Amino acid sequence: MASRPPSNHDHRRAGRAFLASAALGALNTANGRKPLARNGGAGVLAFATGYPTSEMPLHALGWQALATVGFARRGAFRSPAGLAGLGLSLVSWMTLVRMWRESLNTGALMESALRDGLGDDLDLAHQPVAPDFEAPTVRRRLVRGPAGLAETRARYVARGETNISYGPAGPRNQLDIWRRPDLPADGRAPVILQVHGGGWVIGNKQQQAMPLLAHLAERGWIGVSINYRLSPRATWPDHIIDVKRALAWVKANIASYGGDPDFVAITGGSAGGHLSSLAALSANEAEFQPGFEEADTSVVAAVPFYGVYDWVNRDGTGRADMEPVLARLVLKSKLSEARDVWEFASTMTWVRPDAPPFMVIHGSNDTLVPVEQARSFVSMLRAESKKPVVYVELPGAQHAYELFDSPRTLFTLDAVDRFLETVRVQEGHMTKAEAEAADQAP
Repeated sequence: MASRPPSNHDHRRAGRAFLASAALGALNTANGRKPLARNGGAGVLAFATGYPTSEMPLHALGWQALATVGFARRGAFRSPAGLAGLGLSLVSWMTLVRMWRESLNTGALMESALRDGLGDDLDLAHQPVAPDFEAPTVRRRLVRGPAGLAETRARYVARGETNISYGPAGPRNQLDIWRRPDLPADGRAPVILQVHGGGWVIGNKQQQAMPLLAHLAERGWIGVSINYRLSPRATWPDHIIDVKRALAWVKANIASYGGDPDFVAITGGSAGGHLSSLAALSANEAEFQPGFEEADTSVVAAVPFYGVYDWVNRDGTGRADMEPVLARLVLKSKLSEARDVWEFASTMTWVRPDAPPFMVIHGSNDTLVPVEQARSFVSMLRAESKKPVVYVELPGAQHAYELFDSPRTLFTLDAVDRFLETVRVQEGHMTKAEAEAADQAP
């Protein structure tokens, strides 16, 4: 029996369905362009739906275009609703293309921020290596996005160098070593410790900063990604104690993996941005090192991403809804009852003249941690610290923007590399190979 040809009713129904689909796509694009909400649960939803679109606008365009083709085959454009949906889609696509083009300006923004924070010392590091977006390897990375992360990790984390214990808390006190397979075991490579985020209650060492760890590993660094105890089972200051314990382990053991215990930097995002910045500013603080008070937990530099720098919201730049969550899950005490503990846990409290060099990175579209707090922290740090402070505020970037490869991520990797390399040169640190080459020079 022959199938019935589509009727005007079918076309109108397809048109209405396409208009609804186009409106949803346009709403997602608008949220990726500028978050539709910044507070409460709506702000969390704006983040979850916005950051993939803001970092992969061409992917979003492709998905919307495929949907449009499907509806066109059903005759959606033969109805007024379908034509209205097509108009919405065209506006959405133009916006997505604009978002992509704007992300390509990240390199110039990074260069300006590095130059502002490091001055002429930036020239001591290697020259900028702008991502070649026409190169097959780069294009493949951008197309794959999050799908390539497992392969990236497998390339730099050897089977025998994962889930290494650094403390007594079982799996939550384990770490992974990231390094190139051909890295000399006695090479004294620079080291970076990565602290994952997750609001102090979720997350693990295999979920974040993989592009950064891979990039630095390829450049000859050793990366150390750690787990730490999480709330509500853990109570503050368990989290920072574990970070300090991991630093102590690195100082004592990383030489056997080819790392330099005298050149250890730290990084982390979100809650990891809080913990990494606090660890950098509270070096060797006995209260955060119970039982290992004599261990050296200092770092040579810190690179916090979209971090929480204040738990008491002293200047009104934090989220008003964060206090009850911290009180109930993390500190198990109210701010009014234990303000000294909350203050002691806040990075802003620890700003001091002898702070190590900092590179602070935050997106203007962050709906989980207000960018205003990063600005306030940087202002405080620049007023006190005698070392360089680089601040990068990325227009259009959401929270956790650099979890996978995107134009912003690729430019960020190079900028962080150049910042750390400049610090390394400023401090006079060299790998074994560099020292041997210097000794042999006429």
